[in-house]
Amino acid sequence: MTTTAESPDTGRSAAPRADCIADSAGGLTFDVTAAGRPGAALVLRRHGAHPGADVRLPLTPAAEGLLRAVLPSTVELAEGAWEAYLGGGDDSEQRLEPGLRDLRALVDREPGPDADGVAVRIPHADRSGGLVVRSWLRRPHAETGTIGLDAGAVTVHGRLYGAELGPGATVEARLRGSGGRVHRVAASAEAGGFTFTLPYAPLADGLDAKEWLWDLWLITGTGGPAVRLARILDDVPLKQAIFVYPGAKAGPAVVRPYYTGANDLSVRADAARG
Repeated sequence: MTTTAESPDTGRSAAPRADCIADSAGGLTFDVTAAGRPGAALVLRRHGAHPGADVRLPLTPAAEGLLRAVLPSTVELAEGAWEAYLGGGDDSEQRLEPGLRDLRALVDREPGPDADGVAVRIPHADRSGGLVVRSWLRRPHAETGTIGLDAGAVTVHGRLYGAELGPGATVEARLRGSGGRVHRVAASAEAGGFTFTLPYAPLADGLDAKEWLWDLWLITGTGGPAVRLARILDDVPLKQAIFVYPGAKAGPAVVRPYYTGANDLSVRADAARG
């Protein structure tokens, strides 16, 4: 899905706006609609980060009334959500709003075969209408692709970056907050990636709460690393509202795969209503 769109009208017409262009290497260019001023910078501030951990990108004149900042792919951006501000040399700041976002280079992005992992940055509007850059750093990374559903299981196809699938590879469904409850299925190599089928019945067996949430991890082989399954190699910052899967009855529950707020793949078992 190509996201080349303007931000919604938030009623803050005086706020500076930033057009964003993504490149295939993971870099971002910001064109900020604002008058030039000495020491101006685009400030990125991560939710929950310690004070002083901001990333400041110098703004330079690009055209009349336009300032430009560049976030190269070589500058590491810690995983999380980064709010964008227009900073002045006098320590004043204004929250930036998103303008046009050209994210075509992110569609069906395919890292090279020698990539040790992936770094992804997707600019988008947050709930308040402000500009946010969502960053992921996954080393290694298990990218989910096609998801197939039948009456009692989910089959997932994906690609692995920064590691190889070896003997004894499995997928673990880990029950969130359970203190160690895990269900395992075999993972198989396929051309350019991996696949597995996860039955629903064991994920609902013994359901004793309103819901159980199972997080999915690929174990690359005996003694290999555990890699969280996620879908991040595209231009969709929030998968929950876009990729919605139907549920299937399994024992006392209705079970369905879903993407978390961080675009990680999980499975939900909800107590079925009588």
